[in-house]
Amino acid sequence: MSLNLPQLGADPGSPFPPAESALVEPNGLLAFGGGLEPERLLRAYASGIFPWFSPGEPPLWWNPDPRMLISTDALHLTRRFRRELKQRDWVASADCAFERVIKRCAQLPRRGQRGTWIVPAMRRAYAALHALGHAHSIEVWQQDRLIGGLYGVCVGRAFFGESMFSLEPGASKFAIAALCRRLCSWGMPLLDGQVESEHLARLGFAPVARAEFLRQLSSLTHEASAAGSWEHRFGRLSAAELIR
Repeated sequence: MSLNLPQLGADPGSPFPPAESALVEPNGLLAFGGGLEPERLLRAYASGIFPWFSPGEPPLWWNPDPRMLISTDALHLTRRFRRELKQRDWVASADCAFERVIKRCAQLPRRGQRGTWIVPAMRRAYAALHALGHAHSIEVWQQDRLIGGLYGVCVGRAFFGESMFSLEPGASKFAIAALCRRLCSWGMPLLDGQVESEHLARLGFAPVARAEFLRQLSSLTHEASAAGSWEHRFGRLSAAELIR
């Protein structure tokens, strides 16, 4: 790498560099190399680190400052969005269509981007985490049609969102709202949206300094979380139930 970054070792247990060594530009770039093994990924997320790279690149590892976060008990649905949901027959579920959600996230065109960072190696890595019960998807259904969703990783009492998609206006916001409702009820206070964007800001995420983010993680991610499917635990959450 031309940026003289630290290279991670081949051993999945090899340590990550300290967060304060991350670059300012590009914001949060910390290291490169290594693999996408479940053990390494779970250690990364527990330390506020995530992989993000383009086709043809080695894995790049990031810990940006600030971080886009939302408290799961603080999500506010505007009156306008509530009125819109009253007209929808949408239902949210979890872990019913993980592969379809991640495929949709990879395929959906993004403004200002060519191609996708959800390369085949990333899809395989998160499918492996899903099979182990650590990666989860939230689906939004309009009858039998999958119209939106997101996927991410759960470590301890924190959830780290990776990507989302929406085929109908408001579907990704509904997915976030449904996830926040369930996480809050399960005693999981933190949802991470990773990097700053206008879309996340419109959804209610706000920038938090990396130091404060890592302080919160230090307690949340050291608590044990039960791995496994969320399909039955999450159940079905309708638009009508969400706005009550």
